[in-house]
Amino acid sequence: MVRRYGPVIFTIRPYAIPVLSLTLDFIAPAAAPAPDRVTLFADVILPLPLPRLYTYRVPYELNDSVVIGGRVIVQFGAKKTLSCIVAAVHETAPKDYQAKYILEFIDDAPVVTQPQLKLFRWMADYYMCTIGEVINAALPSALKLSSESRIQLHPGFSREENEYPLSTQEELIVDALGVVEDGKALTFTEVGDLLGITSFHKVIKSLMHKDVIFLFEHTADKYAPKVVKKVRLAHHFVAEASLEQLFEQLTSKPKQLDVLMKYMQRVPVYQNEHANQAGIEKAYLTSSPHLSASAVNTLIKNGVLEQFDQIVSRFPLENEGAIQMNFSLTEAQTTARDEIMAHFGEKEIALLHGVTGAGKTEIYIDLIRKAMDGGGQVLYLLPEIALTAQIVTRLMRVFGTRLGVYHSKFSDNERVEVWNGVLSGRFQVVVGVRSAVFLPFDNLALIIVDEEHESSYKQYDPAPRYNAREVALMMANFQGAKTLLGSATPAVETYYQAKQGRYGLVSLTKRFGEAGMPEIELVDTRKAREHKTMHNHFTADLLGEVERTLGRQEQVILFQNRRGYAPVVACQDCGWIPKCTNCAVSLSYHKHSHELRCHYCGYHDSMVSKCPACGSRAVKTQGFGTEKIEDDLKIMLPQANIQRMDLDTTRAKNSYQTIIADFEKQATNVLVGTQMVTKGLDFANVSLVGIINADSIIHYPDFRAHERAYQMFVQVSGRAGRKGKKGKVIIQTADPTQVIFDKVIRNDYIEFYNYEIVQRHEHGYPPFMRVIKMTVKHIDQAVGEAAAILLTQELVERLGRAAVLGPEAPYIFRIRNFYLQEITIKLDRAHTVLKQAKQLICEAMDMVKDQKEFRQARLVADVDPM
Repeated sequence: MVRRYGPVIFTIRPYAIPVLSLTLDFIAPAAAPAPDRVTLFADVILPLPLPRLYTYRVPYELNDSVVIGGRVIVQFGAKKTLSCIVAAVHETAPKDYQAKYILEFIDDAPVVTQPQLKLFRWMADYYMCTIGEVINAALPSALKLSSESRIQLHPGFSREENEYPLSTQEELIVDALGVVEDGKALTFTEVGDLLGITSFHKVIKSLMHKDVIFLFEHTADKYAPKVVKKVRLAHHFVAEASLEQLFEQLTSKPKQLDVLMKYMQRVPVYQNEHANQAGIEKAYLTSSPHLSASAVNTLIKNGVLEQFDQIVSRFPLENEGAIQMNFSLTEAQTTARDEIMAHFGEKEIALLHGVTGAGKTEIYIDLIRKAMDGGGQVLYLLPEIALTAQIVTRLMRVFGTRLGVYHSKFSDNERVEVWNGVLSGRFQVVVGVRSAVFLPFDNLALIIVDEEHESSYKQYDPAPRYNAREVALMMANFQGAKTLLGSATPAVETYYQAKQGRYGLVSLTKRFGEAGMPEIELVDTRKAREHKTMHNHFTADLLGEVERTLGRQEQVILFQNRRGYAPVVACQDCGWIPKCTNCAVSLSYHKHSHELRCHYCGYHDSMVSKCPACGSRAVKTQGFGTEKIEDDLKIMLPQANIQRMDLDTTRAKNSYQTIIADFEKQATNVLVGTQMVTKGLDFANVSLVGIINADSIIHYPDFRAHERAYQMFVQVSGRAGRKGKKGKVIIQTADPTQVIFDKVIRNDYIEFYNYEIVQRHEHGYPPFMRVIKMTVKHIDQAVGEAAAILLTQELVERLGRAAVLGPEAPYIFRIRNFYLQEITIKLDRAHTVLKQAKQLICEAMDMVKDQKEFRQARLVADVDPM
């Protein structure tokens, strides 16, 4: 089927996005619409950082097909074709430009819902970015279309009648394209490979000038459903008499008979003829060690077996129904659940403040059941992929196929299947990380934000720089859903809102069952070094407790908030330290790959054995990360099975599940990790947690430093002694007198909060003020500093000196070759003040960008930075 709209041809194929051919000027323009016909226009969201929507004309023939939230293909600029989302349909032509036609409609139903569009507009406004940037972040990659330039012989070209001589290179291309009737096309990449050169565009331009070829864009859908090949018995053999006759015919062909017998074992045709219709996967027969693959193919060829394709889910479950996991809430959990429901009768948001190991997950499951029984959807947010491995297993036992999982380790096609599953209603509850807030819910009843304090909910780069907790609250508000925030160590801002009565507050002060809170012990590393009782980076107290724990056949978690082998490599003679070529940081040594790496930009280099500055071979590592802890332990505790969980060991898709599964079944005795091991993991046999270097977490130049440290210490401590075993936590520190340790030891969040809220009020930080951090980036340090000074002046002029702090270079002042300057803006929390202030900030940014010398500067606004 071919549709013509102006200078464009579309070839429609099943299961694919149309092939789009730019045929330049040799196709006659479409006839003008009749005067009585309604002309529709569509405002579309392009996945680009553009300040406004663009308007395109809807081809009259497709007036009834245009859907808000559907994807369309448009031409943007002279050469680009892009897929975008229809945001509005109307009859008003744009005033400033002539609207181009929409080239093609991809969807006949929305892939983005109206509630989503409303949320995306709010995100763009609140987080000071464009809605195009929000759409680009929201849509799975496989729902975006890719466009690649191709060439094809011009319909009017004939070798015999061609009046232009062709060069040898041009002849090669024409020969490769064949004849016009073949319709063969070549990509630009294939043209370069064919000619063996990289500068081939002059050849293409010459062929176009001679009317030998034309250029077009092939736009393909990157999502493909998963298809499996299946086989079934041909229908005329299903009858009992025909089947017995077939067995007789195959008596002399034992290999084929074996295949048939195997099929009959799996598909009871005698008992149920209809079972044959579904068949079985062909791979079940061809991969069987006792069967011949060629015999299977022969049976197919002879018409005994029929081969067919079937679309299947990428998330199969052995049991298609929910597997009821029976559990009952304890008296404390029941009371907490009832209090939450009571708060939901009056408020939209409730905070469940429960100590680690209090059994919050069981309460979540009970609330999810109630929401689903009422026909509503549920979103269950978690801060880390690592947590989903454990929790998904538990939830699958309860909700079966109604449960979807969404995170970045999934392939593009898997993410699209979850997206479509939410749209279709297949998934009534979704467990996911921060990007799950983009899913197309339209009937939300409940959102649960577990470990709501976690900084992992914040997106740092690129835009939108959103906090999934705040987006979840607004999503629930738009859809009339309730939100439950849960944490043992709530964010100061969250607890403040609860204390002010804006959120309901429910507390769980005791652990589930017989488990008690762990004993916490501080160990002074300065004294240990003075007394020479340190073993590498372990005090004798910690190492001895690890050995005793392993001796009792119990497990250990060791927390070190830095990955790699050593954070610094230095020459002992001249002091040379290898630095990143792109960032103002030293390179960390990774022993496994024997290389130096930058943890900011990914730059890596080989490890040096000789100092390039002075030639000395006294190049040694300083400090330690998780890799060195693991390495040292394997030497000191050769009998232990030790595993590491950090960014380096969890890059593969299923690495989280593998590491956690090994630890759960006690194939691993000691788990060494970064922040990943602090967040919500639940292991029955862990009785010891060690914090290797607490001081590196406390002493950080940020107003949230103490809050983060307290949360991290309490959370990682909470992994110990969860199932009745007496837990112990050892914290190694060079300064045991730090105020924060006393609050951690007594597990006194209220006292910590009371101390922290006074500090925030005195110094004007959240929750009393809104903070927006402006970052100026430039490859030239002097130009970047000048741009930051001008931006500060413009901001002071509009907002006042008291609201603007800076500019100043951050601790790490160069990242990815860009020099950084930061400006902090403090604003009143009132909505009207914030909205007006953002407009003034945008004006100031535009003033700076209008200066010719600063046009290459990048100005980044981060609302509510973490």
